[in-house]
Amino acid sequence: MLLATTPATGLACPEGTLADRLARQLASLHVHRVHVVTRAGNLPAIPSRPAVLLAEAATETLAGPVAEPDVTRSAGLTGDLRAVAEVARAVSGPLAVFPGDLVAHTEALALLLADPARGTGALVSPEHDGTPLRLPPIRAERGRVVAAGNSFHTVSGANGGFRGVLHVGEADLVSLADVAEELAGLAQEQRLGGAEETEVADLLLAGLVRVGVPVRAAPLGRLHCDRVTGQLSADAAIARLGEVDEDRARLEAAVKSDDGFVATYLVSSWSGHVVRLAARLGLTPNAVTGLSVGLAGLAAVAFSAGERRAQVAGAVLLYLSFVLDCVDGQLARYTRMFSPLGAWLDATFDRVKEYVVYVGLAVGYTGGVELGSTGPGGIWALAVVAMLVQAIRHMIDFSYAAARADTAGAGQVWERPGHGGSLGLPVALRRDPQGKPGAVITPGRRRVYGSVVRLSARLDRNTAARWLKKIVVLPIGERMVLISVTAALFNARVTFLALLAWGGLAALYTLTGRIARSL
Repeated sequence: MLLATTPATGLACPEGTLADRLARQLASLHVHRVHVVTRAGNLPAIPSRPAVLLAEAATETLAGPVAEPDVTRSAGLTGDLRAVAEVARAVSGPLAVFPGDLVAHTEALALLLADPARGTGALVSPEHDGTPLRLPPIRAERGRVVAAGNSFHTVSGANGGFRGVLHVGEADLVSLADVAEELAGLAQEQRLGGAEETEVADLLLAGLVRVGVPVRAAPLGRLHCDRVTGQLSADAAIARLGEVDEDRARLEAAVKSDDGFVATYLVSSWSGHVVRLAARLGLTPNAVTGLSVGLAGLAAVAFSAGERRAQVAGAVLLYLSFVLDCVDGQLARYTRMFSPLGAWLDATFDRVKEYVVYVGLAVGYTGGVELGSTGPGGIWALAVVAMLVQAIRHMIDFSYAAARADTAGAGQVWERPGHGGSLGLPVALRRDPQGKPGAVITPGRRRVYGSVVRLSARLDRNTAARWLKKIVVLPIGERMVLISVTAALFNARVTFLALLAWGGLAALYTLTGRIARSL
């Protein structure tokens, strides 16, 4: 949804106008429908290009079948907000709202529009990033926008700014429509103070956060995304775009910023070269997943030989398998080749590869001779228990995430406008101390939950403690290194005992944290 409501929308740039430039960017991101909100007669800078042609410019270059442009002529802020509400109720997929006076890297827009999760998010940047214009303040915590401001709403402890691009997932469209409708009513009654017509996205973001919709904070990093007010500022913003290697920024964005210690330092520090090579060779993420499975199979075969040189070879193959396991996701993000099948294959074969390696280790330890009902030293029993420990850990993680999602979905029904508050004043929502919607929290539960969250936040501020928290849960990278090192230097029995000891500690740590956060 393009808000072409300011004269700056028609400012000149190498691609024609800013609207033309945005149209080409949307084409590259496979957007096939654009709704334009415009003003009649508000484009004095380009009198030969009426508002309806701006709407056509926003769709004429899009790849694939494109619907006829939808145009809404609005008289002001109230009309803009009502147009957003109408579109939010009519569309059947995610909706992006952004101003037409935007100058941004395509990769900046892709952070939201090409995100495979297709959830609700906002482009943000740190508080001090050299941007010449003052940005609407936001406060982000743990990757979520927990407070958002504008000329009407203030934010305490702001640590960033909103860059004007809002993406709303399909599950949150009802909340968006309700928020926009209530904001329109407040604007019509002149109860939004000095809120200006250019603040539509700012107001919507503040409203969504206030009614409890989880909004992902998508950091720009080295990319740029600026609103402009005149030709000089537009020229300066376009010049700033050229200062950044957009392909390099895209590659950096493809690497997870919140990964485990092993994945971050032993893989992602150099896997970008592999990603670029795979892209040049035309490999798909699923093909890379297949190669990773193949290397893990070879590692299991090497481990099954039971000889020292074979054990070392198996350890190297297992590490390379994990490298490709990271590369497949990075390649998917870099090339934007996402698919439900790919996500399922990646998650499923992570377990399959690990368990096949367990079997190879056990076979190699027995030397092909079955001694006793559970093998020499009970090796088969150790292998089975190691598998069970990992299965239980994954069950804890997935069931907890599902329970949180169900609770959040139920909580949002009661927190939408008209179900417990007005957007014109601060709303006391039924939320936990992290701002997440959920069941009503009693004082006793709040003390327990709040203590856990505060302790976790304090540990996160210390780099060593933050990495220790990541390592102790034994993520897949740490498991692969643990298996490789113990198998290469010792034997399968040591490997399984190490997995059981560390895996048991990780399960206890995770379960304790989940219970404390659920109280």
